[in-house]
Amino acid sequence: MFNFWGSKDQQQGQSRPPEASSQSPWYSPSLVSSPSSSRPQTSGQMPAQVSPDEAAGIIVFLKDKSVDELRKLLNDKDAYQQFLLSLEQVKIQNNIKDELRRETLQLARENLEKEPQIMELRNQCRIIRTTELATAQEKLNELERQKEEILKFYSPGSLLHKLQEAMNQVDEESEALQEKFLEKEIDTAAFVQKYKKLRTTYHRRALIHLAAKTSNI
Repeated sequence: MFNFWGSKDQQQGQSRPPEASSQSPWYSPSLVSSPSSSRPQTSGQMPAQVSPDEAAGIIVFLKDKSVDELRKLLNDKDAYQQFLLSLEQVKIQNNIKDELRRETLQLARENLEKEPQIMELRNQCRIIRTTELATAQEKLNELERQKEEILKFYSPGSLLHKLQEAMNQVDEESEALQEKFLEKEIDTAAFVQKYKKLRTTYHRRALIHLAAKTSNI
């Protein structure tokens, strides 16, 4: 069993001059502070924080390795990468990443397959905007114009004006009938019947006009 960092033998070994090594470690010094990281940290980057549970999980894989195996992990990049990929946490993350990549590719393929349909729908929308929509807009404008004319025709002011015109017309007919009677162009019986009917119509319209005008005021 090897001694962990901070052990008595290691502290005594630190007091002796360092021996020259034929191999130089490939890792960045900051990498040692983050066993769970597979990438050297850049300048100014905060060291990755490893939870006690994660550290304990990594130590489980390291505790049975010899000193030579540990030194190889520190000096051999390929050996370190192989060891890293063998960790269960890394396998889970890689599986999730692969699954997300597959799903993304599947969605991209489905979108590409739907592209002709999307283009067709766009063309239909463009045709609707340029033809059917223009026709519908023109029809709507015509209906709006007709609505304005109808509202204007049946507005209180317009109805009072038309009623006044109808009163004037009946009054003129009454005067014309009276002139015919004075010039002996119509007999008395016919004159009385027609004149009475015209005057009744006139007064009925006059009363309606007065009531509507009073109500409007």
